[in-house]
Amino acid sequence: MAESFERQQAYIIESQRLLLERANVELSNPGKIVKRYLYPVVTKEHIPLTWRYDFNPLTNPLFLERIAFNSTMNAGALYWQGKYLLFVRVEGADRKSFFAIAESENGVDNFRFWDQPLALPELDDEETNVYDIRLTAHEDGWVYGIFCSEKRDIAAAPGDLSSAVASAGIIRSKDLVHWERLPNLKAGSQQRNVVLHPEFVQGKYALYTRPQDDFILAKRGGGIGWSLIDDIKNAVVVDEQIINKRFYHTIKELKNGEGPAPLKTAKGWLHLAHGVRGTAAGLRYVLYIYLTSLDDPSQLIAEPAGYLMAPEGEERIGDVSNVLFSNGWIMDANGIVHIYYASSDTRMHVAVSSVDRLLDYCLNTASDGLRSAASVDNVLQLIGRNALYAMESRAYSQNDVKRAQ
Repeated sequence: MAESFERQQAYIIESQRLLLERANVELSNPGKIVKRYLYPVVTKEHIPLTWRYDFNPLTNPLFLERIAFNSTMNAGALYWQGKYLLFVRVEGADRKSFFAIAESENGVDNFRFWDQPLALPELDDEETNVYDIRLTAHEDGWVYGIFCSEKRDIAAAPGDLSSAVASAGIIRSKDLVHWERLPNLKAGSQQRNVVLHPEFVQGKYALYTRPQDDFILAKRGGGIGWSLIDDIKNAVVVDEQIINKRFYHTIKELKNGEGPAPLKTAKGWLHLAHGVRGTAAGLRYVLYIYLTSLDDPSQLIAEPAGYLMAPEGEERIGDVSNVLFSNGWIMDANGIVHIYYASSDTRMHVAVSSVDRLLDYCLNTASDGLRSAASVDNVLQLIGRNALYAMESRAYSQNDVKRAQ
């Protein structure tokens, strides 16, 4: 029995070592705005073995998994002390989620979890689940995390054990080890996608919100909202304006939500968001970007039509299929942007681009005209510009030949 225990243990340890040390492979992405990678960066197999197995042969003689996990997804991201950090939503086989930090030297592979997950201070005994944290290194000197705090809907009908209500939980830290729990955001609607703007606006904290009437569907609500907050230690949504709306027959017809905190660029605040539409196969989540003014982050400058990224290949398969979701990205000092995204509520991936590339895409791609006629007109205009360019190029070439003669 001891030999079997040791052999099983050695095999599992070696398998994880090979996984953690595996180099990622950049996929061929000619002409694409982002570069995808072959392997996910964090999966449930990356979770430390000491969180999953009892290593004592007396209490676990078969070396079986004692605590099982379902997925690693929807991670906030932060560049901290020279390392790329992911605040991963770790979901157990029991459906409960918590946060755990994984770090990497280069941001594309070899992510390793810290020794222990985060044990959040609790405010409410009824809080059942926490997930999808957005991180903001704010100019006030704190790192904030805003996440979904979920509990059962006490107004649900007898026997209804699915209905829930969502609010925005808020934590902050200065060392990422010791966390202060602030009161949940107070709002007149359910809030699942709340993000803190990195800078003060008019001397106040600013939040991107997503008001909705239902836990899952926006119904009469929806859209990405904007609200100024007087006191982050007692955050209350008083006035809320929608700055990025939903539209019929688009990638965000059912709902949309801010992803991570926006990036400050020379052209404006660059935003990453998710859009949701209904299909015959269920909800489809994609990622899109938009740009707002540096002087007034609530004012839209540009938004390309359609999506930046959608599920591809095996990304479409998982616990909740046909979903891409991102609540974390990192821009380095050279303008390189690492976009961390989950596929199908199962695993974490990375895509790499640059600020210049994303701004070029955002500012030079036509907006959604909301009708087929407008879409085909955009195609015809591009064909026309290319034809004109080809004609002018031929003319220039002929003139060069004549001058050479």
